[in-house]
Amino acid sequence: MVLRFSAYLALLPALLAVPALAQLRTPPIPPDAQRGVIRHLKAMAIAIDERPVQLAPGAQIRNQQNLIIVPMSIPPSGAPADYLLNGDGQLFRAWLLTPQEFARPKSGPGGG
Repeated sequence: MVLRFSAYLALLPALLAVPALAQLRTPPIPPDAQRGVIRHLKAMAIAIDERPVQLAPGAQIRNQQNLIIVPMSIPPSGAPADYLLNGDGQLFRAWLLTPQEFARPKSGPGGG
């Protein structure tokens, strides 16, 4: 009984560290993602650098914590983001960036 309790006690720090490590995980942004400022316009429409774009079916927008958000959650003034468009020019994936991520130069073909 005491041995089992000490085993659980030894496991406790690892279990408590998992949520903290999950928050530090870098979002898996593909290198070919483009960069711009996105904001929500209405319903399924957003603007990328002030150019209206429709959301693709199944589109995902992730915030700075890598959580999926609804388009209305994008700040009204817009947010810097890396994004992918589908073959029809619709927004397929977007990752909102922290100021530190946005300040870093974009590498790869989607840089800019």
